[in-house]
Amino acid sequence: MKGRQVRLREAHKSGSPALCSAVWAPGGQHVVTASAADTAVLIHDAAALLAGGRGSGVAPLSTMRLHKEGVTALAVAPGPGGSLASGSIDHSVKFYTFPEGEFQSNVARFTLPIRSLSFNKKGTLLAAAGDDDGIKLIATIDNTIAKVLKGHKGSVTGLAFDPRNDYLASVDSFGTVVYWDLCIGGEARTLTRVAPTFRSDNSVRNVLCWSPDGHTLAVPGLRNNVVLYDRDTGEEVSTLKGDHEQPVCSLCWSPNGRYLATAGLDMQVLIWDVKSRQDIERQKFDEKICSLAWKPDGNSLLLIDVRGRFGIWESVIPSTMKSPTEGIPDLNSTRAPLFDDDDDDDYGKPRTSCGLEDDIDESLCDSTPFSHKRLKRKSTFDGDSEDEDLIHQLELSKRMKDKHKDKKEDAGKARGDSASSGRLVTAKMQAAFQPGSTPPQPGMRNFLAYNMLGSITTVENEGHSHVEVDFHDTGRGPRVPSMTDYFGFTMAALNESGSVFANPCKGDKSMSTLMYRPFGSWAGNSEWSMRFEGEEVKAVALGAGWVAAVTSLNFLRIFTEGGLQIHILSVSGPVVTTAGHGDQLAIVSHASDCLPSGDQVLDVKVFNISERAQSLSGRLLLTPSSQLSWFGFSDNGQLSSYDSKGILRVFSSQFGGSWLPVFSSVKARKSEDESHWVVGLDANNIFCIVCKYPQSYPEVMPKPVLTLLELSFPIASSDLGANSLENEFMMRKLHLSQIQNKMDEMAALGLDTTAYDDEAFNMEAGLDRCILRLISSCCSGDKLIRATELAKLLTLEKSMKGALTLVTRLKLPMLQEKFSSILEERMLNDKKIAGAVGICSNATITRNMPVLTPHTTLPSKFGQNGKKIDSSLPILNPGNQESSLIEPKKPDGEQARGIIGSDLKGSPAFTSLAKVRKNSETKRDRNGASNATIGDKNKGGMDQIVAEKMSTEHCNQTEPQRPFNPFAKSSSGKEQSPSLLDSIKKMNVGTEKVEKPNSKVKV
Repeated sequence: MKGRQVRLREAHKSGSPALCSAVWAPGGQHVVTASAADTAVLIHDAAALLAGGRGSGVAPLSTMRLHKEGVTALAVAPGPGGSLASGSIDHSVKFYTFPEGEFQSNVARFTLPIRSLSFNKKGTLLAAAGDDDGIKLIATIDNTIAKVLKGHKGSVTGLAFDPRNDYLASVDSFGTVVYWDLCIGGEARTLTRVAPTFRSDNSVRNVLCWSPDGHTLAVPGLRNNVVLYDRDTGEEVSTLKGDHEQPVCSLCWSPNGRYLATAGLDMQVLIWDVKSRQDIERQKFDEKICSLAWKPDGNSLLLIDVRGRFGIWESVIPSTMKSPTEGIPDLNSTRAPLFDDDDDDDYGKPRTSCGLEDDIDESLCDSTPFSHKRLKRKSTFDGDSEDEDLIHQLELSKRMKDKHKDKKEDAGKARGDSASSGRLVTAKMQAAFQPGSTPPQPGMRNFLAYNMLGSITTVENEGHSHVEVDFHDTGRGPRVPSMTDYFGFTMAALNESGSVFANPCKGDKSMSTLMYRPFGSWAGNSEWSMRFEGEEVKAVALGAGWVAAVTSLNFLRIFTEGGLQIHILSVSGPVVTTAGHGDQLAIVSHASDCLPSGDQVLDVKVFNISERAQSLSGRLLLTPSSQLSWFGFSDNGQLSSYDSKGILRVFSSQFGGSWLPVFSSVKARKSEDESHWVVGLDANNIFCIVCKYPQSYPEVMPKPVLTLLELSFPIASSDLGANSLENEFMMRKLHLSQIQNKMDEMAALGLDTTAYDDEAFNMEAGLDRCILRLISSCCSGDKLIRATELAKLLTLEKSMKGALTLVTRLKLPMLQEKFSSILEERMLNDKKIAGAVGICSNATITRNMPVLTPHTTLPSKFGQNGKKIDSSLPILNPGNQESSLIEPKKPDGEQARGIIGSDLKGSPAFTSLAKVRKNSETKRDRNGASNATIGDKNKGGMDQIVAEKMSTEHCNQTEPQRPFNPFAKSSSGKEQSPSLLDSIKKMNVGTEKVEKPNSKVKV
């Protein structure tokens, strides 16, 4: 239905669109208007406006021109005859009598323009905010600032007190909504970027409005709609989606809360039946309507456009429907205070209520007019009045932190206990999200998926969307054709084979759709889609030959790349997100409702699709009071998570399965307004996009810059001042553990682990080098016990000898004695193990010659490369009676495996013993490489001393007085494998390349 066209009249002249304001007086007899292009505040007679026509010269009752610049905000205190407040670009807030319009006082001055004003239900508090940092709560009785609420980073453009006096809601120019708990004077919850952003358009602003019963908060949505949020949980309750073609910029409730009026940038005003979620009336105007106000006790709507023209829409709701004034909520009932101050000891003291103004000035009921001057006189002559109590209470609140700590603790406990009663319900369960996606913005592109391979973007245009797939490596192959999306896809996943898309249900008649598009196929029609009736897709993932979707019925549906449905499983709770890597599919779901503290309780399961097995099931750990922000696999298949507090964790099999924190965004950022939006990670680095507040995610254009940051444990500040060394030590241990676990898994499956042997050995050598540097720091810092503990962790024998040389040169006899005993014990154990291996392998014993001289050589062995290896081996020291077994020289790398493996592969005793003995001499002394472990002369100082000692030992390998190294390098001139020194030098070069801080790459 379409009613009679509303006639607008000019109130404020404006050469260009400007933000204008219009409000009703509490009794409905007057209206007040203002404009950012005019310094005047006008009070009009509503009856005269309704009697006059378009363009008629009905003069305003009062005109106040006290501001030096344009007026951007208006508010009228509840009750007939209340005060009028105005805020301006000139940074001031002023009070006037109403409806006379006489100036009363300057309330407060800001350093930047005012954008929004709001009185509470009783008129005892005025909230004022704008471009300044913080929302000021002003006690109207004496114009003092009772509290400053800080939390918004952008300009606060909308304020609204909860009719039940529990909350103040605010919204900023970036679309973030904050619930402020008036009981504690702080944030209760934050809804990030739920409202549209109008950027450079100063003629409109973000607004919000509480329903008259206080149960629901109405906020303009991101899809040209209005979203209704619950008062206690902040959870989305309902959505009003109609014919607005552009974002909503103003809204207001009818007196009974049954109807809602909205104005959009499309110059339309729609009237909604909230219960049926249908628009029942509409009007089209020549300009944008920037302010709406429903008559407090009538069926009329006040509106004003960006040109300063205003009017009253009469009979908004048709007579055939329920009147907007029928069934107005009764809010006279008050809640029980959290603070209980009825003790006899507190008799005569000022009563401290639970809120800043709750249960004060009971004489100011809804039927009593609010007068600013009357309150001042009353507080002067009536010393026992509750207004005087308010003055004392405001003074007391400034000293409350120091004098009432016990009461604060009791209040905190009460707030925790009140969750069950509905006063403060815990945080809502995190909604499902897709890793690498960004929220939609009207008229702008957003990411459906962004990973290490590429990105999928979408933009809405005239009822459908345009989807594009781009790869970071433009030379990967032909460009993937763009797609016109008629389904409204909101989630996607991408891998080397193809992309999958899904959309939720849009209404009762629409169905959720899952679509897969391969990038290349031998068949012509390889694209497929699935429709779901009675359920909707919540998250999607891709892997090696499979597609997965988790639905609202907690079903995990797995398809082949060709679209064959192969598995349907049930997951344990509502899904949060999914990720795929090769054969692995990881699913995060809710294990239960949130804890009383607001923490999420999440479970993670990892499935092996090809083997139809579950490889992991456990709790996903998050930082307290955080949510999951990103989830996926690293390049080498390591399960990883990143939460909203900026902590990146990887899953490790250590300690029976643990989540290890390997990155902290707070420690890595250069300024407080930086945040990191994770894209992926490898063994050493995290790939992310650095965002500056208020942006918490990247925009499609301009193209995001990918930043590489080194993984780093959150190391505590060490008394040695060697945090970087300790972090390197822990990271190398983690990498070595991962390599060894991979080798164990492959060995258990009967697979060849040859490819990982050199990598494991190089990692052991690097770990030893790091430990030696830490030992040097401990010696310098007189931490001898710690140095001894580190020495026990050395893997290579020559590294242990290098540590012994180090403490000898430093003249630390106690450490020298400790290190010597460790070395002797290790050599003895190695000989015992070597003897056990020799006894178990008869073939090896029979091939050894019974008597060897310094000139005697073993027969030449052939490595896998077909080249001869000289096996010269000097005789042991004759004085050493324990050495009864002569061990042949073990060549390095593949050659050592060719010699030892050919003789001992079939021996069960040798195989089991090799598993136990991970640090065998084959690894410890291969290549004579222990020289290289500490031969890095670039380190200088103590490391150079160790290097010189190692060089001396290397040149005198045949000296009989020194401990014999059976794996020393041969003096033969024949071609030999590269030494460990060369490999470590290469490793150092590679490490230096990796360690370049914050390398940035355009992707």
